[in-house]
Order: sequence, then C-alpha cells, then structure tokens
Amino acid sequence: MKTDRIIASSGNVFEDIGLEHPKEYKAKAVLAAHIHGYITEKGYTQKQAAEILGIDQPKVSRLVRGLLDEFSTERLLMFLNAFGYDVEIKIKRTPKSRKKGQIRVVA
Repeated sequence: MKTDRIIASSGNVFEDIGLEHPKEYKAKAVLAAHIHGYITEKGYTQKQAAEILGIDQPKVSRLVRGLLDEFSTERLLMFLNAFGYDVEIKIKRTPKSRKKGQIRVVA
C-alpha cells in the first residue's frame, strides 16, 4: 500500500535525514556550492582548480560532487581564500526566541 505523506522540512535536509552534526554538514555544503560555482563561472577544468587549491584532481571531483567528509570547514574556507574570496566569521548573541545558536553561511 502506497501512502503519500508530506513532511515539513526543518530547513536543513541533513537534520531531516537524521545525520549527526547536521549544521556542520549544511555549512560545508553551502561552502562547497560556492566553490563549485566559482569553478564553473571561471570555466576551470578540475585540473586547473586543483592546481589553484593545492590538491589533486580527484579531490576536486569529490568536492564538486558534494562528497565532503574528507574536507574540514576550515579547509573549505581556505579554498575560498585561494579563489580570491574574503571570509568573515561573525559571532553574535542568539535571539531570545531561540535557546540554541545556529551556524549559517551567508554570501
């Protein structure tokens, strides 16, 4: 028997599917998407991107396919620096409407 259910998203697919550390996964995914977008925008091959980033081409392949387990958030930030992006980290108090803070990547 097929049941059609609609489940409201939390806004973080990694949380919705039950992964540990979903906020970190989401932040890394947003950073990787920006890196992938830059590579595409510039028309770089994966080999050219790898040379700029100081990694090998297979790692660029994994990065643009969203296979991010081997990449720390810090490393992704450094990749953005290598492509000429400044990265700012802003720390502020959580609003009273929420008990816990959140991690967001805003571009």
